[in-house]
Amino acid sequence: MIGQRYETSGAHFAFTDRWGGVSAVPYEELNLGGAVGDEPGAVRANRGRAAEALGLDPARVVWMNQVHGADVAEVDGPWETGEIPSVDAIVTARRGLALAVLTADCVPVLLADPVAGVVGAAHAGRPGMVAGVVPAAVKRMTELGARPERIVARTGPAVCGRCYEVPEAMRAEVAAVEPAAYAETSWGTPAVDVTAGVLAQLSRLGVTDIGASGVCTLESRDHYSYRRDRTTGRLAGYVWLI
Repeated sequence: MIGQRYETSGAHFAFTDRWGGVSAVPYEELNLGGAVGDEPGAVRANRGRAAEALGLDPARVVWMNQVHGADVAEVDGPWETGEIPSVDAIVTARRGLALAVLTADCVPVLLADPVAGVVGAAHAGRPGMVAGVVPAAVKRMTELGARPERIVARTGPAVCGRCYEVPEAMRAEVAAVEPAAYAETSWGTPAVDVTAGVLAQLSRLGVTDIGASGVCTLESRDHYSYRRDRTTGRLAGYVWLI
């Protein structure tokens, strides 16, 4: 259920795998995405199970309507019904409020400055990484008092550069914006490494405490992968401060 979990100075980071939930095929088992065609009741139950496993109140977890952009929203509590905005990053200075990001190959980016009491979560697919969603999230965090050199950053399971095949023209376009994302598949064709691009962006911003999952979602049957399965569930990354 909780595939990876980290804790440092009161900041908590967690990434789910696909097991331990109630969703049926093809979403089995712990699908946490509410817009992929799964039964809504199953998604609610899964979100409750994941929150319970993390010691969180599911009503105090903030989700996003992700659209592969670079917009950031500041939150101080859960959204009212029907108010979830179309953003790809959220930040908060409210301790005890968990921020969540959904993925199934894209890079989930969790950020925390325990000293300032500020956390952020970002959804960095290829378009979002190119658009600068992670720098935008860090910028918004600094406006709330965070400092890049204090920020702890963790990225979760995502498709790796040796598996993310793209046309040559697309690789060139991405690399023109973020050279670190230039990659080649294990079979020798053009590829993009979104995680490497995100890590490079964080480093340039002055973030030094950076950790990456190392799990490739396309290769791992314990994780959802849109590129592998198309109709599938979504993993979640959570970040919060106590």
